Amino acid sequence: MRITKVKGENKKHKVLLYALSTCGWCRKTKKLLADNSVEYEYVDVDLCSDEEYEQIRDDIIQRGGRIAFPTLIIDDVKLITGFDEDEIRKALGI
Repeated sequence: MRITKVKGENKKHKVLLYALSTCGWCRKTKKLLADNSVEYEYVDVDLCSDEEYEQIRDDIIQRGGRIAFPTLIIDDVKLITGFDEDEIRKALGI
């Protein structure tokens, strides 16, 4: 699975983003993180193999989420589905 790391000055949280390369809401999420210099990792799920997609799907479901993108996982605990700017800002303290 190709995980891309985006460096940033804000390293207070471990942030993983499951996204789609063609999704406007996913791009907005990446832009929000970048604009606030949040360091994060992301996976463009639509570019993964079927096996990798199943692993991602299982990971999201095991965390109590639903299959929708973007999906943010913060500190391996907090899961945010969809682009909810207020919730993302609150969870990251930005």
